[in-house]
Amino acid sequence: MVRGLADIGAEGVLLAGAGRAVLLQIAHPAIGHAIAEHSNFAQRPMDRLRSTMSYVYAVVYGSSGQVATVRRAVNRAHARVRRRPDAASRGYNAFDAETQLWVVATLYDTMVTVHEKIHGPLDDASADVIYREYARIGTALQLPEQMWPADRTAFDDYWNRTLAGLEADEVAVRVARDLLYPPAGPVAMRLVMPLARLLTAGLLPRRLRKDFRLPWNRRHRLCFEHTINLLARVYPLLPQRLRHWPKNYYLGRLAPASGHP
Repeated sequence: MVRGLADIGAEGVLLAGAGRAVLLQIAHPAIGHAIAEHSNFAQRPMDRLRSTMSYVYAVVYGSSGQVATVRRAVNRAHARVRRRPDAASRGYNAFDAETQLWVVATLYDTMVTVHEKIHGPLDDASADVIYREYARIGTALQLPEQMWPADRTAFDDYWNRTLAGLEADEVAVRVARDLLYPPAGPVAMRLVMPLARLLTAGLLPRRLRKDFRLPWNRRHRLCFEHTINLLARVYPLLPQRLRHWPKNYYLGRLAPASGHP
């Protein structure tokens, strides 16, 4: 049976890749510097997670009213994130389509990476459908439809080309450290951070793992592999109400649904 984005996007295990997606994003200098200068998400990481996941879940599963709500919220947050190029910065603008493309690309690639580690490879037909449907995550904002690579082969070319040009600078390293070693926050969050750091390091491309100076040796690799293997055995056996709890939780916190799905 061919599956689509709605069939896999609600799986809570995908949140295991949240750190990977964020670090891939901030390795892009425009994004990393913008976050460093305009965001306090290192002090309030749960707010950042809530806003991102509320947006993604609304676009995939929400009503038209909920999509409009999260779109306005994201655009308000982006409106103040801009800087002209100068001696200290290459400049950035959160409405820039190229930057938005990279953000959406990291979310898509991370979703597929985690899903396939837990559930195995997607069949080609499902992978093609999911890829085409994921473009909505960007086009619901300012990403022109034609900028989303035409197919998965074109996406791989774009991904590899962009990834090869990235290098986590000192600003990105500082932001990543603040995120992965939070000085404050809910106790529960701090308790899971060692696991979050392990998953983030294990899921990142090796070169960026080194750029971000994430600890990694044979013990880390074995712990990561054992964790993924355990998740692959246990997670699919959980009842759907637990696996889809994050989606239901974040959508439930949005304004009551209005309009048509």
